[in-house]
Amino acid sequence: MNKQFLSTSLALLLCLGCAAQNKTAEKFSTSINKDNAYKHLSVLASDEYEGRETGKKGAWMAADYIRDYFKSLSLKAPVNGSYFQPIDMVSYNLSGMALSINGQTKEYAKDFVVSASTVALGGFNFDAKDIVFAGYGLDQQGYNDFAGVDVAGKVVLIFAYGDPTTKDTAAAPADRAARRKMMAAQQAKIQYLASHKALAVIQIDPNLDNITEEMKMNYSGKGDVMLKNAANTAKLQSANTLASIRVSTATANELLKAAGTTVSALQQKITSSGKPASRNLKVAVAGKAAKEEVKVRAENVLGFLEGSDPVLKDEILVITGHYDHIGLTTSGPDKVNNGADDDGSGTTGVMLLADAFTKAKKAGKGPKRSILFMTVVGEEKGLLGSEWYSEHPVFPLDKTITDLNIDMIGRVDDAHQDNPEYIYIIGSDMLSSDLNAIGIKANDDNIKMNLDMRYNNRTDPNQFYYRSDHYNFAKHGIPVIFYFSGVHADYHQPGDEVSKINFDLLSKRAQLVYYTAWELANGAKRPVVDKNEDGTPKK
Repeated sequence: MNKQFLSTSLALLLCLGCAAQNKTAEKFSTSINKDNAYKHLSVLASDEYEGRETGKKGAWMAADYIRDYFKSLSLKAPVNGSYFQPIDMVSYNLSGMALSINGQTKEYAKDFVVSASTVALGGFNFDAKDIVFAGYGLDQQGYNDFAGVDVAGKVVLIFAYGDPTTKDTAAAPADRAARRKMMAAQQAKIQYLASHKALAVIQIDPNLDNITEEMKMNYSGKGDVMLKNAANTAKLQSANTLASIRVSTATANELLKAAGTTVSALQQKITSSGKPASRNLKVAVAGKAAKEEVKVRAENVLGFLEGSDPVLKDEILVITGHYDHIGLTTSGPDKVNNGADDDGSGTTGVMLLADAFTKAKKAGKGPKRSILFMTVVGEEKGLLGSEWYSEHPVFPLDKTITDLNIDMIGRVDDAHQDNPEYIYIIGSDMLSSDLNAIGIKANDDNIKMNLDMRYNNRTDPNQFYYRSDHYNFAKHGIPVIFYFSGVHADYHQPGDEVSKINFDLLSKRAQLVYYTAWELANGAKRPVVDKNEDGTPKK
């Protein structure tokens, strides 16, 4: 047998093998359809699930629903016999917030508020017979509210916003960049007072003059949800210990009454003269708040399908989507942020793929590598569920070949109204040229959808590469593909409803993930990581 004939025969056999594999993959893809997608999403994004906010009833209901579905498919429960991976998630909440002026108790969420993020562990408790008014709390060239003022051990009253040297006294700038600048300026004021040993700061905030129900929720005393880990504990322990309270204009006027002046009078005086009007105020002020750690129930939901190959089954393909959303709102007639697209659609996609692959395995055509189907929680709180998994992996990260992450695949964004047969592909070539090629081939061979790569870079102003759960795999050197159909007018709004989902597109996009997963789970080799995290080639 000559070499040319042998070569041709092998190529033909390989081609026939590919064709057979494609037909097998196609056979089990049929359950990834719009009817099955609707069946799951109509439950997960219903009003009954209350927007699936992490740590609340709706998210627990969603976790139970996904667990029960994985169990019905006979997927293995890989977390010590459970489908749930509990997450050590906490919040640091305030209680007992109180403020009194000359012995008169003020009303919380009307006269004053306290932000949980500004209070140190253990809370605060102060009682002063006088306070220092220090204008805008500024110390800069040509203007210094603290000139001749000793704030050590004192309660200091300042305007929360503004700079009289620029005539800027806006309380709430509309521009995002301006808001960031304002917040940085506020933080600088607090840091100055803390470094000069002030006892507490009271900030005059005109936004509290007409406090809304939404604002009351923001100042409910509940802290941000976070992972209980070494990094966060160290951050909490190093936080400022300066007590901080915000008061309305009317409450500030009560504090200033002893000096025979008002907020508006002081603002006018400082602005017109260009000089500080700092002074001592003979007024008794007491304030307190307790801060305690509260456990937050949260869990990732994992279903495991063991591979059929005795060697390759030790390698794991992970397919993820986050099942949490942002919960309820207090404004408008519709109080439920249903999160049908974000990310009910991705969660549904994971469930559809789990069904297709388990059907293949039951028919004796299961994947050679193992697949972990994982719906994660806490994405909306900062990618917390996937971060927890990456820090506490159930399967070794060095055996994890790829993460395929599905986050929002049910709508059409403004850029594609005339061409809805698309999906954004993000991260596919960031770490592995192999993975990018596999993803493109899966689409060319089976779906033929427009793979839009415009966000597939680290410099995208939207920073999409860093904003979903795949990133917690990528930062550990695991190749990823993030499937995403883009933002829309209902993003993080109550209008993100099941009725607005394009189920034909959802199922077609999920099929693309399925065919890509099929290639990864059955390929002879895992994708080679040939790039560093910064995109430079590995040497």
